[in-house]
Amino acid sequence: MTLTQTSATALLSEICASRLSASELMRATLDRIQAINGEVNAIVALRDEDDLMAEAKAMDAAPIKGALHGLPIAVKDLVNVAGVVSSQGSPVFRDFVPEKDDLIAARMRHAGAILIGKTNTPEFGLGSHTFNPVYGATRNPYNSAQTCGGSSGGAAVALATGMVALADGSDMMGSLRNPAAWNNVYGFRPSWGRVPPEPVGDAFLHQLSTLGPMARSPEDLGVLLDVISGPDPRLPHVHHSDAVSPVQAADLKGMRIGWLGDWTGAFPTEAGILDVCETALDVFENLGAYVDPIAAPFDAEQIWDSWITLRSWSVAAGLEPLLEQRESLKDTAIWELDRGLTMTAMDVHRASAIRSDWFRRAEELFRDYDALVLPSAQVWPFEIEVPYPTQIAAQSMDTYHRWMHVTLPVSLLGLPCLAAPAGFGSNGLPMGLQVFGPRGADAKLLSIGAAYHAETQWPQKHPAMI
Repeated sequence: MTLTQTSATALLSEICASRLSASELMRATLDRIQAINGEVNAIVALRDEDDLMAEAKAMDAAPIKGALHGLPIAVKDLVNVAGVVSSQGSPVFRDFVPEKDDLIAARMRHAGAILIGKTNTPEFGLGSHTFNPVYGATRNPYNSAQTCGGSSGGAAVALATGMVALADGSDMMGSLRNPAAWNNVYGFRPSWGRVPPEPVGDAFLHQLSTLGPMARSPEDLGVLLDVISGPDPRLPHVHHSDAVSPVQAADLKGMRIGWLGDWTGAFPTEAGILDVCETALDVFENLGAYVDPIAAPFDAEQIWDSWITLRSWSVAAGLEPLLEQRESLKDTAIWELDRGLTMTAMDVHRASAIRSDWFRRAEELFRDYDALVLPSAQVWPFEIEVPYPTQIAAQSMDTYHRWMHVTLPVSLLGLPCLAAPAGFGSNGLPMGLQVFGPRGADAKLLSIGAAYHAETQWPQKHPAMI
C-alpha cells in the first residue's frame, strides 16, 4: 500500500512515532496531485510546492503540534484560508485572498495540519453538482463523464483518488452525503451544534447547515471530528461534546435498524439504487442487527415545504450583502435570494412548526430503533454537462434541488448522519447509505459505521478509477 492509500490514522501514528516524516508525506501528496488532479480537477488554488515542502520540513523539526501534525489537507473552497484564494466558486470572489483563517481552518492548522490549498465546490455551495465559473467542473473518478456530486465534491474526489487522507466538508442539503455516496468514501454530518460555524452575522436563527469531516473510514472521520468540534464563546448554541476518537467498532447484536427505503414511494428513485442499499443492509443483519422496513413516518410534502422555506430564508440571508451584484450570481442563487426576500416572519414560523412536528415524531422512532437508514441519493451520478436532474423515473422535478429530497429528513432536524458507501451498481458507479440517529448519537453512529466498515472496506477495495 502506498502512502497516498494509507489511512489518516495510520499516517498520523507513523509521524508521531518518527517512522514517517511530514516532508516524505508531503512529497508523496504533491506527486499524487500532479499525477491525477489534471484529470479530475478536485484540488484548486494549490499553494507553491517549495513553500509546502518548507512547511513540512519545519514540522519535522518541531515537536508534535496536535492530532493532525504534518498531515496535508486541502480545505473546501467555502472556507477562508489565510493567504490562499478563497473564491466560493464565484467570480465575485475570484481574486479574494483572506488575511486570516476561518474557525474550522484555524482549528485544523492549530492541530498541525498543513493546509495545501482548496477543494472545488459549486458556486456558493448551491446545488449537488460541483462546477463553477472560476475553476470549472470536478469529475467523478469512476466515470469522468459523470458528476462527482456536491457541494463537497472536490473533497470527496480528493479522498477517493488518494490526493488527501482527510477532508473537511459542509452539509446543508446532502453536501457531504451525496458526494460521499458517488465517490465511494465516508462523510459525517454531525449533530447540529457540535461543530461551530464561522462566528459572523446571526448566531441564533439558522440551524440547517453544518461543517463535518470526510474520510475513507469511520475511524479517520473521528480524528477530524474531534479537532473541529467544540464551543466557541462567540456562538450561543455550540455545545461541549465528548471525544469520539479512537472510534471502536460497535457490537451490533440485537440492535434495531429501521429501513425507510423510498419513503413509501414519496422519493422517486432510479432503478438499482434501492437494490444496492438493501444488499448493504444485509451486512448489518449478518452482524446481528435486526433490519425492519418502516412505512413513511411523516408526510414528505410537509418536510419539503418546511425545508424550502427555511433554506431560502437562510440562503437569502447569506447572499443579501451581494444584492447589488445580483447579475453576477448564478440562476439558482438568484432563485433562492428572491424567494427569501419575499418571506414573512409567519412564513418562517409555520415552516419551523412543521419541523418541530417532524422532530417529535422522529424522537418516537428513536425509542424503538438504534438508527434509521435511507439511500444517500435518489439518482446515480449524471452527465457532467447537466446542471441538475429534471426527472427521476419519469417524474418531473419542480426545482433545481427537488432530486435531493431524500436528504431532508436528516437536514431539517440537524440530526447526526453517517454517509457510508453501499457498493456499486451494474453501471459501475458507487452509491451510499445515510445512517442516522437522534441528536447526540454521533459516537454511536461512528461505532456502528466502524463495524460495517470492517466487513465491507468499500473505499479500500474499489474497482478501477481514472
